[in-house]
Amino acid sequence: MVDLARPTLDDGDLHHLSRALRLRPGDPLVLSDGVGGWRRARFAGAEPEVDGEPVAAPRPAPPVEVAFALVKGTKPELAVQKLTELGVDAVRPFVAARSVVRWDAARSESALARLRRVAREAAMQSRRAWLPEVHPVASFAEVAADPRACRADRGGAAPSLDRPLVLTGPEGGWDDAERAFDLPTVALADGVLRAETAAITAGALLVALRAALVLPA
Repeated sequence: MVDLARPTLDDGDLHHLSRALRLRPGDPLVLSDGVGGWRRARFAGAEPEVDGEPVAAPRPAPPVEVAFALVKGTKPELAVQKLTELGVDAVRPFVAARSVVRWDAARSESALARLRRVAREAAMQSRRAWLPEVHPVASFAEVAADPRACRADRGGAAPSLDRPLVLTGPEGGWDDAERAFDLPTVALADGVLRAETAAITAGALLVALRAALVLPA
């Protein structure tokens, strides 16, 4: 994201626009600062030519968040990408009892940087004025202690904006201690979802409820 008063593209963005998207001088752009501001411009190399005044997009309310248990491979990146495209305000990866993936401190730092880069790229692709916050990896207890939290599980109630932070579990499901934690439960589907699908579904339902695209139960 850029300074809208004096926008300058970094090397990565410049390469993407000129090489991948093949923009030419004068082609239209929309620039964003990631915190609600955006501005029309025209491509002119590293220093775009601004076109009009900056616009401030209101932040959607209430904020909706998804916390997902760490899963294998590139699935965390997929979840962050799709949750960003949908319009979720924050993403919280955490370690569940049955999480197969365990990140040490060094890997957690590099993985967090990668997830934030994925979120930034997805925000650019989906033209989001607000960049979602991607939190450092936490424990189940830490995310479950949030008073806005609920846990996704079969047999739960319909999702609601009264609990706008949904926790979704790992490939092996929740263990008994996690199920015993004092949290309301919400259902995301009739069947059993893959871990990454559950996270994306939770985000889609919360955003749809906030936008009044679906009615509360």
